[in-house]
Amino acid sequence: MTPENIQNYKYMKCTLVIKQGKDGFLIGQLKELPEVFSQGLTISELKENIIDVLELYFEDMREKYQPHGIMIDEEELFLA
Repeated sequence: MTPENIQNYKYMKCTLVIKQGKDGFLIGQLKELPEVFSQGLTISELKENIIDVLELYFEDMREKYQPHGIMIDEEELFLA
């Protein structure tokens, strides 16, 4: 992807893999970020829970991040 093309992307796409769990629960995991997973009784509940976990995952990554080299700037990027 070139810098010119990046302006054409308005959202981040992830693949939610859904498996049958125990006791009627559905287990969901993001294919692109396997460490992000959750569960729910319905697909709708599972999607809400995965989004919550993804937000916590990104928050945790921001807190742990330590840049190498000289940092010039930091900017928030919002993906719809």
